[in-house]
Amino acid sequence: MKIDRLAVLGVGLIGGSLAQAFRRADLCKTIVGYGRNEASLKKAIELGVIDEFSLLARDAVRDADLIVLATPLATNAVLFREIAKTIKADAIVTDVGSAKACVVDAARSGLGEHFRHFVPGHPIAGKEQSGVGAASAGLFEDHIVILTPLAETSIHAVSLVTKLWEACGAEVMTLTVEHHDAVLAATSHLPHMLAYALVDCLAKMQEREEIFQFAAGGFIDFTRIASSNPQMWHDICFSNRESLLTVLEQFDAHIQEIRQAIESRDSEKILQIFSRAKQARDKLIAGRQTT
Repeated sequence: MKIDRLAVLGVGLIGGSLAQAFRRADLCKTIVGYGRNEASLKKAIELGVIDEFSLLARDAVRDADLIVLATPLATNAVLFREIAKTIKADAIVTDVGSAKACVVDAARSGLGEHFRHFVPGHPIAGKEQSGVGAASAGLFEDHIVILTPLAETSIHAVSLVTKLWEACGAEVMTLTVEHHDAVLAATSHLPHMLAYALVDCLAKMQEREEIFQFAAGGFIDFTRIASSNPQMWHDICFSNRESLLTVLEQFDAHIQEIRQAIESRDSEKILQIFSRAKQARDKLIAGRQTT
């Protein structure tokens, strides 16, 4: 299962953590990084995250056995076209993007005959911090990684990527591209939109200094993810646009239901909604504690 050369395109939180996890598990001999910020890449070498780097993606992937795209979603189309020129015929390509349909379309168009060696992936793990300095070898332990292979995807490629993720401590699951994007729109993308929207709304209020002064633990907990990388979530917002709009519409209808219940003093309705929500979350937490 050990590979000779791993190329990580985008040595930030996720890419850097994956490189560290591979190194800790002794899964590869050499790790090469790619990015546009030379200072950040030099820092990655100083931290022992990568062994070498290139500012050109086509050079970084040359001779690599496994290539991981951990760059913003908006860059994928260009990168797939660039690396297709120099990757080995048997090189396996995967990614860590939070939306999958857009990545699959970019890979199918950009990789050409190499597309069958592409395994779309998404680790359900992260932090609100970003950058290689926040990377951690244990980031994926006991977390789910979703793979969304296509009908033409190489079985060998899926098997290898699965084993490598498992060696990093992750639990690997398989979904269709469409199912993945619909589920993540509801459970990940919508919460981030709400956190950003709430903080931005309060920040624009006239009394914003006083509002934030008296913000308690509940506000801090709910809005923690609003400290995430804005550019990354901007890209996700548009990369999974249709699924996100669908779930936003459903959420908006539910908010209107709550508002109408408050306006009409419908105490029973409010209590029903809150009680259902508490039961659902308690069940979620109980299930995670027993696994």
